Amino acid sequence: MTSEARRFRGRGRPRAGESDGRERILEAAAHEFAEHGYDGATTRAIAARAGVDPAAIHHHFGKKADLFAEVIGAPMRPDRALPAILDGPIDGVGERLVRYILTALEDPTTRTRAVTLLRSGVGKRAMTPMLASFLEREVIRRIAVRVGGDDAELRASLVGSQIGGMVLARYVLKFPALADAPIDEVARRVGAAIQTYLAG
Repeated sequence: MTSEARRFRGRGRPRAGESDGRERILEAAAHEFAEHGYDGATTRAIAARAGVDPAAIHHHFGKKADLFAEVIGAPMRPDRALPAILDGPIDGVGERLVRYILTALEDPTTRTRAVTLLRSGVGKRAMTPMLASFLEREVIRRIAVRVGGDDAELRASLVGSQIGGMVLARYVLKFPALADAPIDEVARRVGAAIQTYLAG
């Protein structure tokens, strides 16, 4: 194959004759995320490791967050839902956030994958810092920007801890009263608790 044939046919498009570019990007990304974490891994480094143009990552996956979600098999994308959740009156953010999580987890497939990911995230040495840094950058920091204030990062982290605890108790530990409670009830009560953090 000539050097010209090896070049991309267009920005972000796979090389001619190479159908495994997407898979090589995923493999390279898994290594880069494991070695450097979500923040430390760059799309340029991932592309170099995969032997592709950096634009190929955008072509196949979009943003780094999308690539990471594909690597870990994320069953839901709170980072994508967050703009709509944070839009509007601040006093409704807590309930909207809880309702989004619970509604998404009503789907059995999503719930199974989420529980598996949660267990991996807290139980595997390589996965924990990757998942934590992804949630920190793509979710916690964006909540902090929305609420503002000197201790916004702390309050946003407390929101994350409240959500994580709720998911753990309802879907992993399965505390009977919480596991059986209707979404509306849980969203109202946990949402109210979250609002205390958001309000400062």
